[in-house]
Amino acid sequence: MSSILETQGLSRSFNGFHAVSNVNLSVREGSIHALIGPNGAGKTTCFNLLTRFIDATGGRIRFQGQDITRTPADAVARLGLVRSFQISAVFGQLSVFENVRLAVQRRRGHSLDWWRSDRALAQYDGRTRELLEEAGLSAWAGHTAGELPYGRKRALELATTLALEPRVLLLDEPMAGMGAEDIAHAAALIRQAARGRTVLMVEHNMGVVGSIADTISVLQFGQLIAEGPYAEVSRNPQVLEAYMGSSEAELEGAHG
Repeated sequence: MSSILETQGLSRSFNGFHAVSNVNLSVREGSIHALIGPNGAGKTTCFNLLTRFIDATGGRIRFQGQDITRTPADAVARLGLVRSFQISAVFGQLSVFENVRLAVQRRRGHSLDWWRSDRALAQYDGRTRELLEEAGLSAWAGHTAGELPYGRKRALELATTLALEPRVLLLDEPMAGMGAEDIAHAAALIRQAARGRTVLMVEHNMGVVGSIADTISVLQFGQLIAEGPYAEVSRNPQVLEAYMGSSEAELEGAHG
């Protein structure tokens, strides 16, 4: 598969501190690609660079073959490179169905149609139901978003993100704050979301990363130190030292 998103020498410095330094990243189209590393490794900065929330001080970013290094963040999102929190605001007083329908309206250029009659808004209902089904939320459609359990609320955020029909979906720690049951559900949703799309995710849960990621890139001190499938990366001595401490058993234990 060809690369849909890649960086060449991507760098970002803050007052002399190199948060991201000369990162060459290649994300294959249709894959689930995980970006991991210890706290302070530069993962969030890298995400902010890719989605153009901050400017690079060096290097290039290419999306679908197009140089987007200086493209505004909103234009990048319209091209299909979407970070979940950009459009995943949940309106607690609205129903789950209404939240997703609003996101569908936004994608189709009618985000202010909320004031129109239900009859006028019915044109968005079909796609809304499809997204609810994809996110496992059909049974929750009539519930108020504010009353959802935490894991289901994160699923709703994913559904509203998918309403923008991203080509590449960037997820920043999607398992954060979840219990074991919710993690299993969220992992299944990410696999589902990756069908026909590309997913790039930052995630600390190595069990999830090892089970669903096709490729793993490891950052340390803003530099890319390893890349490959889990079986390969998990045995890299530099990764073991940087990410998990010092022993392969620790990394294998995190995966299990």
